[in-house]
Amino acid sequence: MSVLESLMPPSAEEVSRKLAEDLKRRRIEKGLTREMLADRAGIPASNLARFEQKGLISLHGLICLAIALGYVWELEQVFAQPKYDTMEELAQIRKNGKKKRAYPGGKQDARN
Repeated sequence: MSVLESLMPPSAEEVSRKLAEDLKRRRIEKGLTREMLADRAGIPASNLARFEQKGLISLHGLICLAIALGYVWELEQVFAQPKYDTMEELAQIRKNGKKKRAYPGGKQDARN
């Protein structure tokens, strides 16, 4: 892997496959079959199989699996804290921290 490639963010497919691999590892560690975990999560076993094999699942299905395996807190933390790369982004986050909507260019939408 080149230095440039290591600096690139992963693709959505790479992230979903990594999530699927990690979930499968946790399932196996707990001694659960796909059918057992799917039953606990209240989702079809075919959805779990598709996730483990292809990394494809709905957000609702992922949340159900996280709850069933005891990872709901970790999932809830994904967007809990603001992230920024520059001081300008941090200033923007602080400025907009209490807003309920975003407006392009800082102007209110003409429809409101």
